[in-house]
Amino acid sequence: MGRWWPAALLGCAVAVAVLAAAVECAVTYDKKAVLINGQRRILFSGSIHYPRSTPDMWEGLIQKAKDGGLDVIQTYVFWNGHEPTPGNAGGFPVWLKYVPGISFRTDNEPFKMAMQGFTEKIVGMMKSEKLFASQGGPIILSQIENEYGPEGKEFGAPGKSYINWAAKMAVGLGTGVPWVMCKEDDAPDPVINACNGFYCDAFSPNKPYKPMMWTEAWSGWFTEFGGTIRQRPVEDLAFAVARFVQKGGSFINYYMYHGGTNFGRTAGGPFITTSYDYDAPIDEYGLVREPKHSHLKELHRAVKLCEQALVSVDPAVTTLGTMQEAHVFRSPSGCAAFLANYNSNSYAKVVFNNANYNLPPWSISILPDCKNVVFNTATVGVQTSQMQMWADGASSMMFERYDEEVDSLAAAPLLSTTGLLEQLNVTRDTSDYLWYITSVDVNPSEKFLQGGEPLSLSVQSAGHALHVFVNGQLQGSAYGTREDRRISYKGNANLRAGTNKIALLSVACGLPNVGVHYETWNTGVVGPVVLHGLDEGSRDLTWQTWSYQVGLKGEQMNLNSLEGSSSVEWMQGSLLAQNQQPLAWYRAYFETPSGDEPLALDMGSMGKGQIWINGQSIGRYWTAYANGDCKGCSYTGTFRAPKCQAGCGRPTQRWYHVPRSWLQPTRNLLVVFEELGGDSSKIALVKRSVSSVCADVSEDHPNIKNWQIESYGEPEYHRPKVHLRCAPGQTISAIKFASFGTPLGTCGSFQQGDCHSANSHTVLEKKCMGLQRCVVAISPDNFGGDPCPNVMKRVAVEAVCSPTA
Repeated sequence: MGRWWPAALLGCAVAVAVLAAAVECAVTYDKKAVLINGQRRILFSGSIHYPRSTPDMWEGLIQKAKDGGLDVIQTYVFWNGHEPTPGNAGGFPVWLKYVPGISFRTDNEPFKMAMQGFTEKIVGMMKSEKLFASQGGPIILSQIENEYGPEGKEFGAPGKSYINWAAKMAVGLGTGVPWVMCKEDDAPDPVINACNGFYCDAFSPNKPYKPMMWTEAWSGWFTEFGGTIRQRPVEDLAFAVARFVQKGGSFINYYMYHGGTNFGRTAGGPFITTSYDYDAPIDEYGLVREPKHSHLKELHRAVKLCEQALVSVDPAVTTLGTMQEAHVFRSPSGCAAFLANYNSNSYAKVVFNNANYNLPPWSISILPDCKNVVFNTATVGVQTSQMQMWADGASSMMFERYDEEVDSLAAAPLLSTTGLLEQLNVTRDTSDYLWYITSVDVNPSEKFLQGGEPLSLSVQSAGHALHVFVNGQLQGSAYGTREDRRISYKGNANLRAGTNKIALLSVACGLPNVGVHYETWNTGVVGPVVLHGLDEGSRDLTWQTWSYQVGLKGEQMNLNSLEGSSSVEWMQGSLLAQNQQPLAWYRAYFETPSGDEPLALDMGSMGKGQIWINGQSIGRYWTAYANGDCKGCSYTGTFRAPKCQAGCGRPTQRWYHVPRSWLQPTRNLLVVFEELGGDSSKIALVKRSVSSVCADVSEDHPNIKNWQIESYGEPEYHRPKVHLRCAPGQTISAIKFASFGTPLGTCGSFQQGDCHSANSHTVLEKKCMGLQRCVVAISPDNFGGDPCPNVMKRVAVEAVCSPTA
C-alpha cells in the first residue's frame, strides 16, 4: 500500500504456494531449481498485492490465478500499511523520515533498527501462525529488500555493508525457507539473487549452485496521470518467458498478475494513477484479461509437459539458421525442445530432427517430445475479450454542494513563521493539501490600478500541484510531472488597493518511491514567490510572514464521512448548477446496482480531487489528458515501456473502481472533493462487463491434445477449435462477423479475405447463439465444404455478449 514505495517493500515479500498441503515440507534449492520435498520444480508465480484489492476479492483472484496455471502467489508486505505509527505493528511509513539521524537504505543504525524491528515482527507473526513451509504452511520463499542493486552502487561501501547486514539479519530469523534478493548481483550466500525486467534470459545467478529466478516478469507497466496506458502484447510476454525457460530458468513471477487499485492516498510516484491495472492477466476489477490470461495458461501447460527434462539436464543449443536456434533437453525421462526464431520481421522455415517447422517472427515453439509443437508463443488461439463500461440507468444521483471556505483562511492558522516551509515537514502526510498564506499591501496610487499593466505573480514550487488564490478568487493552477515534479507558475494577480490575501494551495500527488536519499526530496512551495509590475518593480514575498493551514476545512469536518456530511448545510438544485466552483465538496446518495458485475465511477466530467464512498477513500482522481505516441503496436521486437501506448488524447483515468463490498443495499453516500471545478451532474456509476468476444484460429493451430493422444499410440487427430465464452450471466446475442477462409484484420475490425465460406455466419449462429459458451471445430465439413482447397484457412469470429434475459 506504499505511499513511500508502492511497487515494492523493504521488510519482506513472500511467495505462497497455492497448492500447498498442510504438512511440513522442505524447501531448498540447487543450480537447476527450487526443490520442494526434494523434487525440482518449474514454478509459475503471480504478484497479487492484498491492499490493492478487497478481502472479498481475494478468493476469486487466487482461483483465477490457479485456473491460469500458476503454482505460487507473490505479495509484498507493506510497511506503511502495517506500521503507520512507530511500534504498532509497510513503501516506507512517513514517520520514518523524522527519526533523528536517519538515512534510508544504507548502513545507518536508526534505519536498520527500524527495518529489523518491522521484519522481525512480520516474520514472528507468520511463524506464530505456522505459515512457513517448514512448519507445514504455504510460504515457500521470502524476499528481503527490493531492487537495491542500482542504489547500492551509488551508496558504495555503506551500501555493500547494508546489503550484507540485511541478508544476515533475514537468514538469521530461521524461517526454514530460502531468501531471495532481486536486482542485487552481489547478494551474499545463501540468499539467491534474482532478475527483474521485461526480459531475463541474459541473466545468470552470482553462484553456479543457485537457480535462475525471475522475480518480476513485467506483464505491463504502471500509469501516471497525463500519460498513456502502456500495454504489453501477450505474444511478447510469452516469448520472454519461453526464452528464460529455454536458458534454464525455473521460477517466473509475473509482476503484476493482478495489479488492482491504489485506494486512498496510497498511490506514490508521485503522479501514479489510482488504477494500478498494469495490463495484467487479471484486470483491475478482478476480471480475466483475454487473450493474456488464457494464452499464458497454455504456455504454462506446455512448459509443464517438459518439466522433468527441463529440471534434469542443461540444454544442448544448436543453430537452425542465422537468427534461429534449438534448445534441446535430453534426459532419461524424455526429450523436450524449444525452437526459437529471433527475427522480428519474417517467418523462418527450419529443419529439426529431420522434420520441417515454420516459426513465426519473434517466437518460440515448444515440443515436449522433440517432435510435436504443442504451443507457439506468437500463435494465439484463445479468445480476445473486449470490455465495456455501461450505465444501467438505475443509479442516477442528485448532487448537493458545499464550498470550501477560502475567505476565512488564516483566521486560526496552524503556525506562522518567516519564510517558506517544506510541505511534508508541516503536514506529516496527514493530508495532500497545505495552504501557504500571506498578505500584500497595495498603495492606491499604483499605476496598475489606474488602467496600467496588470500585476503578475510568479511562484516556484517543488511540486506537485499548485492553485493560486488572491482575495479568495482562483487565479490559476500549475502542475509538475513524474519526470519533473517542480512547478514554475506565472500568472496575473488581481490585487486591489489596501490589504490583499495571497493563498497558495500546494497539493501532493503521492510520495516519492525510488531514488537515492529520496527521503530528503522536497515537496511544496519553496520559493521564490515574487509579485511583478508594481511601481517599485518586483516585490519578493518569499521572506514575508507566512501562515500555514494543513488540509481542507472539509477534511477537518470529516465531510467525507456519514456523520460529518450531516454537520453542514449543503446547497441544492438550481444553485448547484450556476457555476463550476473550485474547491467544492459534492454529496449524493445512490442505491447499489443489481447484479454482480464490478462497478466504477465515471469521473470524466470532473477536474481533479478525491472520492469517498460510505466514508472509505476510493482514491485520487484527475481528468488529465494523455499525451503520448499511440501509433500502433507490433508484438515483434524488443519491448520497452513506451512501445505500445493507448489512450492518447483521452483522460489517463476516467473510471474509478468501486468495490461492491464497500456498499450497502440502499442509501450509499458518495462524497467528491473537486479542486478545479467540474460538472457533477455527469458523474455516473457504471458496470464493467464483456461487450464482445473474438477468436482467430488457423487450421494448423498447435494442439496439446494431439501430442497427448499420440503419446499413447492412438491415431485419432483432434482438429483445432474456436472457443468463445461470454462472462457468467451473459449469452451470445449476435454474431457480428464470421469467416472461414482467409479473413483479414483483428478483433473489432475483421474483414473478409479473398477466400470465404458463404456458410460461415450461419454455422456460427447455429452453434453459438443463445449460449454462454460454444466450441466450433475448424474443418471444411463443418462449413459445408472447402472454399479454397490447398490454402491454409482460418476461422475469424466476433460475437456480441449481452446480459441473459
